[in-house]
Amino acid sequence: MSQVDIQAYLDTHRQLVQAVKGLDQQRLTWKAAPDSWSVTEVLAHLADHSIVISFRIRDILAGTTARLPAFNQDAWVAGQKANDGDAADFLSLFGQLLHYNSLLFHRLTDEDLEKAGVNAQGETVRIADIVKGFTNHVNTHLGQIERIKQASIAI
Repeated sequence: MSQVDIQAYLDTHRQLVQAVKGLDQQRLTWKAAPDSWSVTEVLAHLADHSIVISFRIRDILAGTTARLPAFNQDAWVAGQKANDGDAADFLSLFGQLLHYNSLLFHRLTDEDLEKAGVNAQGETVRIADIVKGFTNHVNTHLGQIERIKQASIAI
């Protein structure tokens, strides 16, 4: 498994739990502007994104020739009324999906991790790159959560 840092992937859950520790409901759902995301909405997005990459990886392993699906993240967050949801539920789902995928990753060979599909932009993406990209994506959102927390201190 030299191509995928499974521990870094799994550690994203711990980092998110730590990032939101001690935040009350008001700070979890606070938004700087109507079109910006709250911490809860960021967590919902990351759970959604985990569902999407789980599908993409399995589609590649199944030998799909169709383009891998994109998703409209803002519409998904808004459509499910994510800010009315429970941040702890989104975190729980996120952690469960990480665990489920990590079990799959342990079964894959280096050859499997080289398997690729074509994303919505027409680019060829390997499974190893999808996993690494997802971990990096979570890290970007950890920064976003920190910025939201700092901005919401005044409430």
